[in-house]
Amino acid sequence: MSVFNQSRSRIIRLIFLLAFVVIIIQLFYLQVVSDKFSRLADENAILRKTIYPPRGLILDRKGNAILKNILTYDLMVTPSQAKGIDTVFFCRLLEIDTAEYRKRIVNAIIKNKSFRPSVFEASLSPQKYARIQENLWRFQSGFYIQERPIRSYPYSAAANIFGYLGEVDTNYLKKHIEDGYVSGDYAGMTGLEASYEKALMGERGMQVLLKDNFNRIQGSYENGALDVEAAAGSNLYTSLDIELQQLGEKLMSNKVGSIVAIDPKTGSIIAMVSSPTYEPGYLTGPERRKHFSELYTDARLPLLNRAVNASYAPGSTFKTLQALVGLGEGVISTTTTFSCSGAFYGCGSGKPMGCLDPGTYYLKTGITHSCNTYFANVMQRVINNPKYPNVDSSLRAWNNYMYAFGLGHRLGVDVPTEQKGNIPTPEYFNNPKRFGPGKWNFCSFRSVSIGQGEVTATPLQVANEMAYIANKGWYYIPHIVDSIEGGDKFGLLDKYKQKVIPMNLADSIFEAVHDGMQGVMESGTGRGSKIPGIVVCGKTGTVENYANIKGQLVKQPNHSFFCAFAPRENPRIAIMCVVENSGRFGGTYAGPIVSLMIEKYINDTIDAKRKPLEERMASINLIPPLMKQKMRTKDSLQRVKEEEKALKNELKIIKDTLQSEDNLTEADIRAGKSSDNKQPRDTQHKKPVKTDIMAPEKQKESGLNKKDTASK
Repeated sequence: MSVFNQSRSRIIRLIFLLAFVVIIIQLFYLQVVSDKFSRLADENAILRKTIYPPRGLILDRKGNAILKNILTYDLMVTPSQAKGIDTVFFCRLLEIDTAEYRKRIVNAIIKNKSFRPSVFEASLSPQKYARIQENLWRFQSGFYIQERPIRSYPYSAAANIFGYLGEVDTNYLKKHIEDGYVSGDYAGMTGLEASYEKALMGERGMQVLLKDNFNRIQGSYENGALDVEAAAGSNLYTSLDIELQQLGEKLMSNKVGSIVAIDPKTGSIIAMVSSPTYEPGYLTGPERRKHFSELYTDARLPLLNRAVNASYAPGSTFKTLQALVGLGEGVISTTTTFSCSGAFYGCGSGKPMGCLDPGTYYLKTGITHSCNTYFANVMQRVINNPKYPNVDSSLRAWNNYMYAFGLGHRLGVDVPTEQKGNIPTPEYFNNPKRFGPGKWNFCSFRSVSIGQGEVTATPLQVANEMAYIANKGWYYIPHIVDSIEGGDKFGLLDKYKQKVIPMNLADSIFEAVHDGMQGVMESGTGRGSKIPGIVVCGKTGTVENYANIKGQLVKQPNHSFFCAFAPRENPRIAIMCVVENSGRFGGTYAGPIVSLMIEKYINDTIDAKRKPLEERMASINLIPPLMKQKMRTKDSLQRVKEEEKALKNELKIIKDTLQSEDNLTEADIRAGKSSDNKQPRDTQHKKPVKTDIMAPEKQKESGLNKKDTASK
């Protein structure tokens, strides 16, 4: 053999040897190192099904389960395996079109990759569930049914307190990367559901199921050895009185405003009403998205929790705090008197501040009859107190009192998105856009003395003021949850166990204010809201307010305010109510509502003689005129949209039915006639269109029968 042939032979042998080595390495990699084919085999034979844990229950102060769970069924899809199915038949089962099908598949891939399960349709209706379950074997290569607990509300109340659940999005997953959420999970978005998510959520489980070659579930894989049980969330024990909450929502129906009731000894919230509200079950189940859209665009803003998110000028209820400041600063005593001739003229005759009841008053009667002049004089003395070098320092001292009373800052309630209200500061008035340094004095903000102007507070803050006054100088941060089943593992309740004593004021100062507030109920502005057998300390408030309409501030009907605590000795409830734009005094609407709430809580019932008052307060409609106008405008727009939608649907149905070249146009339908003034040629003899959903093989059988019939 020549040298050339020998070299060529060696090269060929070397090539074969290298190819053999490569094959051996590849086989070793595929069989020993790589798990790709093992994973593919598992995917064909095994279904790993997530088991969602039941969320923790929420119970009221009497142990009633006021928030529970029921099961719903989601249709899940794994896009990479959802191939080769009868898409048209599948879409008929779900009552969607193929364009919607493709959109959902694309969204699933974007959200969670093609090889991971994603929710294709959440909370199947019973009809869809039955149809899908019957035909699921046709699509089980890519689809399966997932059980998931959703919330149920036995008492249909407290929607603003509970909040709602929502599917986690990309932003939520980024913010909670350590908490183990995946796409398709649900979490608390508002209310207690959000505040106590860590305690309520529980831990997901996993069920490993074996499939046959038709993708039908055969049972547990390896007798459940690889299954992981789900751990239920922890139950929350709250201070809510669900019957009192229901009564509050009844009394505030067809009104705008809020009621907040607190146990002053513990800071526990007994009731928190926001009106208008909504049926809490609206935001669960298959219609959740539709209902959320309706609520979000509702002119009455039912999703707004006015108890913590709305700020109001507190009106004359603020005078109780002005009394505490005046006594604490020593600028008045309980016997200090001021005379009112019909208005406060302490800022000159050109700027009088009106007063409804002329006369001479001391502290108790000033509170009892809510004299504007009395408390304007009190605050003027505080601001002009000679012990302070300038008005900046005296206003700052006044600020410190208000912050101690719980105003001007968030209290820290366990309901999210609490607002802090507003207490005017020297910095605010020193702003050149307002007055500027050295260019303001008490008369620049005199209306603050009677709870108007630059001061605002949330209903929660006003109720907490009452708890502070009832306790004579201390309070606990208001909260709804008292304890968590299994202990507070995340320290969520720590701050609610600490008594807040912001400053030292003598008990005699509070007793003087109590005297005036008791007088309100016995002979003053709240005497119409007395409760037989219960000594109540209360304060009315009539609040002026304005709305910005096309850039102009327009005076609106007055708000009705009332706050109280009861009984005077050993108080059990501190409460406030605001009825927006009622146009009347605090004692007209808010006062009776508060009195009914107090009676129900303390006596556990309402006397039969006062039942007519309950029904009258519940039935009266006080929706503000401006809100009614917005509602009418929205309803008109909604009707137009519905008519347009109905018109398009009608056009589509006619086109689908006629199937001829003489189809009606949209303009023809509007005019009620066809484009050429002729009746469609085939409408009189048109057979009804069958809409029954048929399985593919039945469709084939039907087709064969037709052929047989035609051939006979």
